[in-house]
Amino acid sequence: MDFGHDKTQESGFEGRRIIVLALLLLAMLSLVIKAVYLQVVDKPFLQKRALQQYSDIVSVPAYRGQIKDRQGESLAISTPVQAVILKPNKVEDWRKVEKIAGLLGVSPRRIRSIQKHSANKSFIYLKRQVNPDLAEQIKQMNVAGIGFEKALKRFYPAGEVAGHLVGFTNIDDVGQEGIERAYDAVLKGQAGAKKVIKDGKGHIIKNVEIIREPVAGQDVTLSIDNRIQYLAYRELKKAVIEHQAAAAALVVLDVKTGEVLAAVNQPAFNPNNRQRLNAKYYRNRAIVDVFEPGSTVKPFVMLAALDGGYVDVDEEIETHGFYRVKRRLVRDTHNYKTLDLTGVLKKSSNVAISKIALRMPAEFLWNAYYRLGFGVSADLGFPGEARGRLPDFQGWGQFEQATLSFGYGLSVSALQLARAYTALADDGVLHSVTLLPRQQDDQAERVFSVDNTRRVRHMLEAVLEKGGTATRARVPGYRVAGKTGTVKKSEGRKGYAKHKYFSVFVGMAPASNPRYVIAVMVDESRAGGYYGGLVAAPVFSRVMAGVLRVYGVAPDREETMPILLMKNETE
Repeated sequence: MDFGHDKTQESGFEGRRIIVLALLLLAMLSLVIKAVYLQVVDKPFLQKRALQQYSDIVSVPAYRGQIKDRQGESLAISTPVQAVILKPNKVEDWRKVEKIAGLLGVSPRRIRSIQKHSANKSFIYLKRQVNPDLAEQIKQMNVAGIGFEKALKRFYPAGEVAGHLVGFTNIDDVGQEGIERAYDAVLKGQAGAKKVIKDGKGHIIKNVEIIREPVAGQDVTLSIDNRIQYLAYRELKKAVIEHQAAAAALVVLDVKTGEVLAAVNQPAFNPNNRQRLNAKYYRNRAIVDVFEPGSTVKPFVMLAALDGGYVDVDEEIETHGFYRVKRRLVRDTHNYKTLDLTGVLKKSSNVAISKIALRMPAEFLWNAYYRLGFGVSADLGFPGEARGRLPDFQGWGQFEQATLSFGYGLSVSALQLARAYTALADDGVLHSVTLLPRQQDDQAERVFSVDNTRRVRHMLEAVLEKGGTATRARVPGYRVAGKTGTVKKSEGRKGYAKHKYFSVFVGMAPASNPRYVIAVMVDESRAGGYYGGLVAAPVFSRVMAGVLRVYGVAPDREETMPILLMKNETE
């Protein structure tokens, strides 16, 4: 028996056992040292990493201020919605994500593109401004990688009635057009922030603390009266449909304060529907578009001539139907023979008003127009507000001066024209205009004398009488003063179009002590005539009747004359 060999083998086994035990003890000692290090030495770092992994700071949206009319009725408000967020790096099942995308109206192609090119991204908006009910339905599906964020959506209760005026915001709640843009700094709030705990799928499971409270934006109250706005919108739309017109605009002003009570346009657009966001639909034509005012400026020429002593109150003027200026002719639609000053405006004689205008120095007439606000912004504070055009008098020839006297060669917006008529309505005092409520106009300025302004205003009442150009502008029970305009449309270098016109009427009521001015412009009437007295005047009549009724203005005409619908109303 070989006992020596057995002892050697036993000694080898013992050595290996000692080595294994030593390694195990060393491993255990390493783990203990590591545990002590993590729990004592590296504890703050690990706690910070843990918080970063499970907590997050999210934005708390701030309510945008409301836009209200003068009666406190909301024209723009913010409503709570949800934003659905996709976290590609946390998605476990892309088929479930595609199903949610289908509910949101997001194309499968986009989801496949995200899966292919953005799988490592931590945050993508899948759909913003989602209806709360739909968002809740998606929450119940509990899909990994789908998260939610509180958001606000702008809603416009008046829809297309006030769309051009109020404007709209973009997806980030920043004002893009209209009052939303003009007063964006006032309306927008300051977003808050809060710390939250999220689960592994990115869902918020606990609100930890508010870091910064959201600050709501301020409300903006307008001078607009939504009752008048709706009335004007309805009547203007009716006229555009009836006359198959290309476009139209209407402005209602308070004579004493210069407040804009309504500003409407056609074609209209609904700011709640963003599918037709095209400038031709959403631009506010009443404020940003210009046109040649035509015969509506004749009262100002008459008034300037009276104030300057270039025409006598009882003067009569021969017309003959045409007037040669140098080698060119100014024409009337009829031969009115001899006209007194009232007849000049009643018949809207281009010949007579040209003769009066050419008695004045060019600079004098230019000054009268300029003081009325032509060629300069009305400073309403509205984005894109038109300045219009008033050419420098130094470049006028006699024919240019003549045509300027009946409204060709200069351009104005409906707002500018309505504003100019406040001078006729308020005994020679021109008012500034505003979209904000006020009790008085501290910027009002006298531009014409009291006596002559009242004379011309009385002359303008004759425009609505039998034989005048605006019998359809009458308002039963009230004295009304106003003036028509029918203007050929300019086509730039091509000159004036043969069969395209602007139909215009501007008037005031009650004429004994005017309270309101309304300017109506209809662009390119294609049916039912094109004269201002036939197209624009009836709109004025219906809207003014509603304004006077809403504000309870007492009638100033004891006996209402029957309204005569003249077939041959002309300028």
